[in-house]
Amino acid sequence: MAGLAFSKMHGAGNDFVVVAEEAVRSFSLPELARRLCQRRFAIGADGLLVVGRGERHPVKMRMFNPDGTEDMCGNGLRCVAKWAVMRGLAADSRFVVETIDGEKGVELLPDGTVRVELGEPRFEPERVPVLAEMNPVVDLPLDLPDGRVKITAVFTGSTHGVVFVDRLPEDERFLRDSPLIENHPLFPQRTSVLWTVVESPSRLMMRIWERGAGETLACGTGACAAAVAGQLHGLVGEEVEVHSAGGVLRVWWRPGSPVFLTGAAELVYEGFYLLDEVKA
Repeated sequence: MAGLAFSKMHGAGNDFVVVAEEAVRSFSLPELARRLCQRRFAIGADGLLVVGRGERHPVKMRMFNPDGTEDMCGNGLRCVAKWAVMRGLAADSRFVVETIDGEKGVELLPDGTVRVELGEPRFEPERVPVLAEMNPVVDLPLDLPDGRVKITAVFTGSTHGVVFVDRLPEDERFLRDSPLIENHPLFPQRTSVLWTVVESPSRLMMRIWERGAGETLACGTGACAAAVAGQLHGLVGEEVEVHSAGGVLRVWWRPGSPVFLTGAAELVYEGFYLLDEVKA
């Protein structure tokens, strides 16, 4: 049996298993994510974060969804920033993390929150990606068995489909329609689904279905996508609070600029997990 030291962290209820890269070199990371992220049968989490030294910068991260697919994650990035400082990988409160979506600036703020720069949103259909001819993809009609929804598709490090609604869906609609949208043929790499209510020009409410994970309590790149989509529709301003079941995230974006995400990142506990090695 192999033993694996890990940290459990969360950002606004979006929870992760965090491990050092050198501890998992002999493992298949997709299979490791599938095993460790199982709720009730293992540690349980919305994703696996693997953290090590970057090639150009102090820190790099890889994030794997519970289904083993690799992705980018804004809340995961904030957790990695705090974990890297706690573990001595980064000596300053401001540094750069290498990710699957490029280099991202991070900063630990005096109030304990973490601010990250996620780069400029991408709207071109081939970059989202989404099979549509409009640019940006705003109110794209999607026919489902029980009706039609309108999707605004944005890439903010990961693929997102924002659905503006008057009120957040109840379980019946949410659990029925969200996986259908996630796996709709118009999204060749699937999409996360962000059911979004505009409460004011500075406040959004969101219920989240993440590709590869299902329902989550928060989504950092998703909060950014909802705020950006809100501006595309003329519904919100540059600074927006995004509320979800796990808490509040703050998003700032101005067209032509990177999008910034700020929120808490918390260490829940540290542990040691026994498992058979999963060979690469």
